[in-house]
Amino acid sequence: MSLGELLASARRGHDGALDVTVPETWLQGRTAYGGLSAALALEAARCLLPQVAPLRSAQIAFVGPVTGAVTAKPRILRQGRNALWIGVQITSAERVVLAATFVFMQPLDSAAVIASPRPPADLVDPAEAAVADSDQRPAFLRHHFETRYALPKAPSPQPDICLWVRLLDRGGLHPETELLLIGDALPPAVLPVMPVRGPVSSMTWQINLFAGAAAAEGEGWWLLRSSADEAARGTSSQHMMIWDAQGRPGASGTQTVAVFA
Repeated sequence: MSLGELLASARRGHDGALDVTVPETWLQGRTAYGGLSAALALEAARCLLPQVAPLRSAQIAFVGPVTGAVTAKPRILRQGRNALWIGVQITSAERVVLAATFVFMQPLDSAAVIASPRPPADLVDPAEAAVADSDQRPAFLRHHFETRYALPKAPSPQPDICLWVRLLDRGGLHPETELLLIGDALPPAVLPVMPVRGPVSSMTWQINLFAGAAAAEGEGWWLLRSSADEAARGTSSQHMMIWDAQGRPGASGTQTVAVFA
């Protein structure tokens, strides 16, 4: 079941609440894939106020396993002249398993202009890139995404992962929902340099959408890159970037990852 089909089957309450059952094909270990959980929360926020301004920022706390029957319940935190804050909690068995804050904002005239980061110079075109495939890939990747290596192989492992990623079924998705759904698809950047492989788990994720971020065009490829800034004492901090296939920036983010090894 694609996310579009999952949303079409969801029960929607008059207060914007969204009731769904997470399919096993969207799992990442014992919890739902983080991008799916974030996208469900965003859809609940949009149910509350369908005619909302563009999404500019999302802060996601992955509190516990998102699995089985879950409810995403939104509420307005603050509404100003130009910006709107909506908080969403996802609960499972009456326990909070995800807390999100979304900031929507109307475009404003501004004299501040800074060029956004460009993609790496030595990119491999997705049509020529090798498929990134492994039997160890989590269920959500095997069933819903295609991934390809975007950079030439480094001579030694680096805390840096860069892949082309696309959804196998993008039908019925708002462009911002697609961006959140795909934005967490890479494994944590610390993984390639871990001397002993062990469990890793995202704890928090902040993603900022660039002004004018567009939907994926053509074959739907997005370029994702995650680079670990630090890892010590059971956690790792990383920066993340997303571009479309034309090199236009879609979003940037940071993430805190728990490392259990």
